[in-house]
Amino acid sequence: MTDSRTLPSRADTLALMHEYTASESLRKHMLAVEAAMRAYATKFGEDEERWGLTGLIHDFDYERFPNSAHSPTEEHPSEGVRILRAKGYPEDILEAILGHAQYTTTPRDSKMAKTLFAVDELTGLITATALVRPTKSVHEVDAKSVRKKMKDKAFARGVSREDVISGASELGVELDDHITFVIAAMQTRSADLGLSGS
Repeated sequence: MTDSRTLPSRADTLALMHEYTASESLRKHMLAVEAAMRAYATKFGEDEERWGLTGLIHDFDYERFPNSAHSPTEEHPSEGVRILRAKGYPEDILEAILGHAQYTTTPRDSKMAKTLFAVDELTGLITATALVRPTKSVHEVDAKSVRKKMKDKAFARGVSREDVISGASELGVELDDHITFVIAAMQTRSADLGLSGS
């Protein structure tokens, strides 16, 4: 496994993410996933920087290579992984990024890969739940409100409920605990996510 000292910096990773992603909501999604990944890395005694970078960059190619056909080898995330590999990102990060898209059929063998998959769709659901609050604050969101919104199929249609549920299961965490944990991680970065409230 690549040594932490050879990891690209967060500043360089953030700059690359901004270079490829113009959408403010997609940028905030990656920041939310980064926050959740860092929190879980700390909880599991893993490398916080490595996990954080994985979350921060996992969707950077999505806007340019959206992959509506769900090709396992073309467009997102495969194209992004090719770009990151050329820039020297470690293979375990690339494997986790490939694994977060079910259609690549890349096995999620590492704890990091399982975590990225588990938090990816969930952060979207938590964000959507916060944004329908009058205050638009993630500080007013709890697991119960997220679970309630999960049942409403018309709400945040783009979020795969199946991925949220199977992600928690793969990670070996109880769903409500997982939701609560990710909300707390996002609360620590609420200003960056535009979810501090009015």
